[in-house]
Amino acid sequence: MARIIPLSEARTLPLWRRPTALLFLMAVAMPIAFATWSVLLNNFVIEVADFDGSDIGWLHTVREIPGFFAVGVIAIIMFMREQVLGLVSLVLLGVATAVTAWFPSLGGILTITMLSSIGFHYYETVNQSLQLQWLPKDRAPRVLGYLLAAGSAATLLAYGLIVLLWNQFGLTYNVVYMVAGGATVVLAVFAYFAYPQFEGEHVQVKKMILRRRYWLYYALQFMSGARRQIFVVFAAFMMVERFGYDVHEIASLYLITLVANMVFAPFVGRAVGRFGERNALVFEYVGLMIVFLAYGGIYYFGWGVVLAATLYIIDHLFFALALALKTYFQKIADPKDIAPTAAVAFTINHIAAVFLPAGLGYLWLVSPGAVFALASAMAGISLVLALLIPRHPEPGNETVLRRFASPAPAE
Repeated sequence: MARIIPLSEARTLPLWRRPTALLFLMAVAMPIAFATWSVLLNNFVIEVADFDGSDIGWLHTVREIPGFFAVGVIAIIMFMREQVLGLVSLVLLGVATAVTAWFPSLGGILTITMLSSIGFHYYETVNQSLQLQWLPKDRAPRVLGYLLAAGSAATLLAYGLIVLLWNQFGLTYNVVYMVAGGATVVLAVFAYFAYPQFEGEHVQVKKMILRRRYWLYYALQFMSGARRQIFVVFAAFMMVERFGYDVHEIASLYLITLVANMVFAPFVGRAVGRFGERNALVFEYVGLMIVFLAYGGIYYFGWGVVLAATLYIIDHLFFALALALKTYFQKIADPKDIAPTAAVAFTINHIAAVFLPAGLGYLWLVSPGAVFALASAMAGISLVLALLIPRHPEPGNETVLRRFASPAPAE
């Protein structure tokens, strides 16, 4: 049985066996499988399964269903520790990625996508909870920035190998998926046996909770999920469908994005710590409004592939600022609420994700530009919500509206 160590005693362990080191290892393990699956996905489904815009919309709807049911994590952690659940989820993600090319049909791809998505979304739910429990508030923004950079570095390695070796060695989808998924499984199994199980300072509530004072966090999560789906589903698909990008060209675009993120992410963490969550999120949402409007202009005004690729890179950089949403919640939350609220927030984040990809897939067939115009409007709503975040959020000061309300018990 794995050894259980209180978080307060973890500092006596060697650096490589401490909680932060485990967070970095998991941050590296997950994108090896997920990023490889993502970068090959559009070419794989178009070349092998003959997908159109509607099919890709349905695939991403299926992919997001487990995110909608992420609240189920609360039931699982009643009998399984969060740390263990996170590693088991990584194994499921890795195995499902490894066998993706074995099922080159609409039904097969949807089934494997569902399994890998369960692994990804349950891992992400637990990972966000562990980050906020294990990282002190004063260091969280900076460490989260470095964790983003570590994930980008792992993804960079995966993409770099694809770019360098895909044509030179005639790689197949099956070989690449098997290697990437297998690597994630190996790292997850290593992490299970190499690290003790860490016990947080606060016992987490193991039931579903919805607190009124977290309403702004819930609203921002909802809008973030709706807005992000449009980018995740249709931005890269546009590059393949409209501009004919090949696998190595899509991977090259991702490589540039990752290098930028590796450089940018640590500065994002520092900027959030210095300027505050509200200013960081306002900057993100204003930028995303402009980017999505420009995406629409590509279709309405015939702007070219260079602009599309540039916007894709800028879009990714803005999304790095989303770590401010995590630290905002960390500052206003009761420490006991972190695990259940992470699960509830993940479900809220995916409410729109379940129906938007399929619905917008049909809109895409009629007017791709309208899809991006809708995303820009969503970013505008997020901007209005972000302006409600106080400069120094804390329990009892969750929104700027609290100053106009009568004091009430925290709920």
